[in-house]
Amino acid sequence: MNVFQLQESAWQRLQGRRAQLPHALLLIGQRGVGKFELARAFAAGLLCEAPGMDGHACGQCSACNWLGQGNHPDFRLVQPAAMSDEEAEADEETGKKKPSQQITIDQVRGLDDFLHVGTHRQRVRIVLLHPAEAMNRNTANALLKSLEEPRPDTLFLLVSSEADRLLPTIRSRCQTVEVPLPSPQAATAWLAAQKVSDGGRWLALAGGAPRLAAELAGSGQRGLLDALLGQLQKGRQLDPIAAAALIEKTLKADKSGALTMKRTVEWLQKWSADLALVAEGLPPRYFQADGATIGQLAASSSTIKIINFNRLLIKFKAQSEHPLNLRLVLEELFFAYRALY
Repeated sequence: MNVFQLQESAWQRLQGRRAQLPHALLLIGQRGVGKFELARAFAAGLLCEAPGMDGHACGQCSACNWLGQGNHPDFRLVQPAAMSDEEAEADEETGKKKPSQQITIDQVRGLDDFLHVGTHRQRVRIVLLHPAEAMNRNTANALLKSLEEPRPDTLFLLVSSEADRLLPTIRSRCQTVEVPLPSPQAATAWLAAQKVSDGGRWLALAGGAPRLAAELAGSGQRGLLDALLGQLQKGRQLDPIAAAALIEKTLKADKSGALTMKRTVEWLQKWSADLALVAEGLPPRYFQADGATIGQLAASSSTIKIINFNRLLIKFKAQSEHPLNLRLVLEELFFAYRALY
């Protein structure tokens, strides 16, 4: 089972726009549901010289070969430098500063020449921006000029997991295609086909998004999760100093870069969300296997306390990319968590 079988309805909605393409499409949905793969495949089908009846590229023609090699004259992928493995590895080897997590204004301005030359073989020209929310206001305004005065035979494909962060003026100039969560049964079957062990657990932790579940399962998160849960389950018996030391040690021992303070805060947010759900008599969404423990903890706290703690986590997540002192931040978080009980 491939990602297109998981998102058949979204794929058909995209195909319905082939006959009369708008100048901009915005694919929105939860992270990890396959939006980028859909956008990339849609672009490939439009550029293909012999697409199938289902809209998929043939994979054999000159256009497909160019696209596969990353040098199609009518296609540009615009994404943060940090998402390019080659650039990230080069920067690591040369000791340069970390590649940008943002789509820069220079990247958008660099499209000018591409947009103002004729298309190859009089076909469509495509710009794929991913993720669109990685643009700051200045970059978005630079893009807006191209959206306000669209060039003929040009399609902008924007992909976003946080569409509310986009400028309203950007959204208003795009036709929106929603990419929903697949059914749990289909997502679980897809994870099994990807050889993901304990797929149900990771699917729950990913909020039902199968590609995110596969990413989490393969990124060495289990050690951090087990260490963090072991502390959170203690409730009022938690020792914040010892817990902070343990999580700091776990984070610093990771050499892959997958275990970060940001990810730690995200796990805490999901645990907090489950506490709030259970406190209101609802089942947990993320840590489903820990429902009994979460129920006991929620009974010794209150919804108001949990909501206030989650607000604190939002603040810490904004600061988590560059914590001034990791140990102090973790200690503050765990002291605030213990205060729930």
